[in-house]
Parts: sequence; structure tokens; C-alpha cells
Amino acid sequence: MSHVFPRHNLAPPVKAVRGEGCYLYDETGKQYFDGSGGAAVSCLGHGDPEIIQAIQDQAASLAYAHTGFFTSNPAEELADLLIKHAPGNLDRVYFVSGGSEAVESALKLARQYFLEKGEPQRRHIIARRQSYHGNTLGALATGGNAGRRAQFEPILMDVSHIAPCYEYIDRAEDESAFDYGQRAAQELEDEILRLGPDSVIAFVAEPVVGATMGAVPSVEGYFKRIREICDQYGVLLILDEVMCGMGRVGELFACDADGVTPDILCIAKGLGAGHQPIGAMLCSAKIYQAITDGSGFFQHGHTYLGHPVACATSLAVVNALLGRDLIPKVRAQGDKLQTALTERFGQHPHVGDIRGRGFFRGVEFVEDRETKTPFDPSRNTAGRFKKAAFDAGLICYPMRGTRDGNLGDHVLLAPPFILSDDQIGEIVDKLAVAVDQVLP
Repeated sequence: MSHVFPRHNLAPPVKAVRGEGCYLYDETGKQYFDGSGGAAVSCLGHGDPEIIQAIQDQAASLAYAHTGFFTSNPAEELADLLIKHAPGNLDRVYFVSGGSEAVESALKLARQYFLEKGEPQRRHIIARRQSYHGNTLGALATGGNAGRRAQFEPILMDVSHIAPCYEYIDRAEDESAFDYGQRAAQELEDEILRLGPDSVIAFVAEPVVGATMGAVPSVEGYFKRIREICDQYGVLLILDEVMCGMGRVGELFACDADGVTPDILCIAKGLGAGHQPIGAMLCSAKIYQAITDGSGFFQHGHTYLGHPVACATSLAVVNALLGRDLIPKVRAQGDKLQTALTERFGQHPHVGDIRGRGFFRGVEFVEDRETKTPFDPSRNTAGRFKKAAFDAGLICYPMRGTRDGNLGDHVLLAPPFILSDDQIGEIVDKLAVAVDQVLP
């Protein structure tokens, strides 16, 4: 009997014993194609020898040193590398153990920034419906997925949620994509004015919405207008690239595709490529200087901040992403994946939309293609699809609640960046097995 507390008590997980390249193997020897990189994590695949060597070397020299006393060479070198390639004036890096920690740190830093500036009245956070920002209480409150929030609602802080930039559902037939994006962005200004222009701390958003909506990018011009609104009212822009960053959408930092720079940026998942748990919060020099000139102390911290082995691992990962020219490959192969998905499923009566950027692709399922009506939640379409794909030897990321946290189903694909042309075909073929079984 296992004493591990699993994610799903009534469905014990299969035991994985080995990973190699794009594949995982269970204890029976069955092979699974990792079509979602776990949760958009394993960007280099499994068992990368260079990354393993970096872990071994660092563990042999310095495994741990508490950041209350020490920094380390891996942390310093990784911070330098990230800032060298980061957008705009991002200048400092705060290392944590994962995405939820990164977002939690960003929220607290944003609040403290305004306290240090003498603006304690700023207390409101604005985010978007159907966003996901993590599972710690602050991050969960910021996320806008009703289904994930429901049972914890009484203990969550109050966060405003505006509409996402969800072109497939919300753009009017007679409206251009650009005009729709401007209309969606206007909700931010409207909410700032409703709350009071001098009372808002930050706006939080994913450049490409991942788990809760299935790889939904913004339309052209949306985030540039968001940036303008934030600047107009002195509101910080926090971008959550935990899932879509680190090359996943064909740019090292996803916001580069939208031509904007945030004040605070959160990354994780692909930052460690699954070889070590690590996340990071990047902030501008302006924010860092406000703390330095004020109290001189960011009142926040975790035990494993800047963990030397995790930082050494991530340093090797980022160098691999850049040195192996994997990010241009993500763009090129991502286009091939989109084409293959469209050719196979684009006219399927129960496939409504196929979208995304790079190796971050989503397929939304619908009851009626013409009306875009979602399946009834009682059908458990996403759950059945996950099982059917898994049985066929494909790990993917189906989710229910695409539209509002309850209605709607999609599957998210986020394969390793080493994906070959033949493996694109393998993904599509195995998806087709699940589609044939689950969609009528």
C-alpha cells in the first residue's frame, strides 16, 4: 500500500520509472510520448546528459547555502544570463522553487513597492477571468478560474477580474481582431477608474493563457494598450510566464512576441526543464531601487531561495536553449504542429478552435461547431479524453472549464523542444485515437 498522497485519491497514478528524450516509461515497460512536457515543463525532454552533469557537478561542490547568509556562483551567473536576455529594463532576479512562489513573491513585492513610495492606499489587484496564476492563496485569488477558486473563496483576498482576450468566443463577427483587442483592454481602464485610479497596485496576466483556457494568445495590439493604461495610472504590469515562457512560444520571454515589457515577470516550469524545481521573479531597476532607498529589505522569503543545485541546473538549461538554437526550432516546428493539427482536426464537427504559438497549442472541443456551444460538463469530455490519450500512449493536458471554469473542454499540447517531424505525426495520430473514442 502506498502512503503517498496523490492528486486524485480514487485514481492512483501509474508509476514512472524512466525518461528518455520525448518519452516516459512506466514499471511495465509501456512507452508514453510526453506531448505536454508534463505541464509545459520538460522543454529539453528527459535525461539530458548535459543537464544531469551540471546537477552532479554542483551537488558535489555546494548543494545548499541559505540566502540569509550567502549567494552562490550559479545564482549570480543565472541572474546575469536571464537579465542579459530579458526584455526592457528588467534588472533583478529573485529565485524561488516554482511558479506559485514566483507569483506570490510578485504580488508582495508590488504591494511593498508602493508602501516604500509612500502610497499605502494602493491595495487592489486586477487580473482576468479564466486565468491561472498558482495554488498558494494569493496566487489562487489572483487567478480567475471559478472552478479552482470555489471551495477556497471564503479565505481568498478580493481581486477584480476583467474579461480575457479570448478572440474565438468574444470577438464580434463585424469586428476586426485589433478593434476587439482594444475593446477587451479597455476593461482594464474601466476597472481602474471604478476602483479609484490611485488605489490599484497591479494588473496580472499571462501573455498566452495556458492551463485554464488552452494556449490562448492575445490579439495584436492588446498588450500594448494594456501597457499604456498601466503607465497612465501608475499601475504595475505583472506578466505570468510560468507556463508560456522560457522559449515555449518561440521567444525566450513570451512577452517579446507582444512587444511589451512588464514591471515584474514570473517564470518557472521550463526554467528548470523538469530536472530541478525552480522559479524566478524578475523586476525592474525602479522597483528594486525603491526597496533599496526605503527599508532596504524585501519582507518575504522561502527556505530554498536561490538553491545552488537548482540554479546550476537552470543555468545549464538556459544555455542549452540558447546554444542549441532550440528557440528558432520551436517557432518552425510549432508552425508544423499547427498545420498538422489543422489538417487532421480542422474540419472535425466537434473541434471548435486550434490555436497557440510555438510549442504551446490548444484544441477546443465543442458540441456544435457552428454555434460554438460547449459540451455539457456531465459528459466529462476532458477527463475521458485524458484517459483515452494516455491509454494510447500519449501524455497531454486536457482540462474542463475552458469558458467559465465549468463549461468548455480543451486539450493543451506542450511537447519538448527536441520534437522531430516524425514525432509531430505521432502526436497527431495518438490524438486522433482519443478523438475517435471520445468525440461522437
